[in-house]
Amino acid sequence: MAIKIFIFSFILILSVYLIFQYLIKQKDKKLLESTTKIYRGTLSERALVLKLLKNGVPYQTIFHDLYLERYNNSFSQIDLVVATKVGIIVFEVKDYSGWIYGTGYKSQWTQVLSYGKIKHKFYNPIMQNNQHIKELKKQSLQFGNIPYHSIIVFYGNSELKDITFVPNGTYIVKPNRVLDVLNLITKENPLAEYTDKKEIVMKLKKAVQNGENIKNQEKHIENVRDMLGKERIFD
Repeated sequence: MAIKIFIFSFILILSVYLIFQYLIKQKDKKLLESTTKIYRGTLSERALVLKLLKNGVPYQTIFHDLYLERYNNSFSQIDLVVATKVGIIVFEVKDYSGWIYGTGYKSQWTQVLSYGKIKHKFYNPIMQNNQHIKELKKQSLQFGNIPYHSIIVFYGNSELKDITFVPNGTYIVKPNRVLDVLNLITKENPLAEYTDKKEIVMKLKKAVQNGENIKNQEKHIENVRDMLGKERIFD
């Protein structure tokens, strides 16, 4: 009899837990969809959007998975932009495991795995995000004059082992410190002088809409491949 009661109680508790988890996921999904589509960007990008929303960042100020149109019908893809009272914050989201080594002024950073046995090079995310900011500044005279802040967020089981020469206005963070950095940026910087907030929203929304076009996504991937030029290497 006691075993039956135990089994019944366990099943009841498990059922309540599963229902509770389901309701949480549905609530998170609804909150996320106030800002972006559940298929846009990466899982880590969407996790960052959700974190911002849950901590009071207005959904109207968050723009996810932007495709800024450039010359020759090419695009610059930006993970996340948040328009704030102290300027525009541009996020670059990375998913890496292992140890991360990098220097702000060097084009290549290093990911180290298996206690040093495996090493991979990747493009400096500071430079990558700075290029995104340059493209944003080209959007209009107002975009060229407002302040920008760069945040690179490392998701995954990675350790920022040795990162040096990080320039002013740039922050390298793990997800659990993102809110600390946002508060720091807001606290230490003066109010931005927006001349036309509607223009800011309109152009950022247009960049998000560009990402809905599959052809634009394919064009961006082709441009990146061409820039890397790996198919032109014969060894």
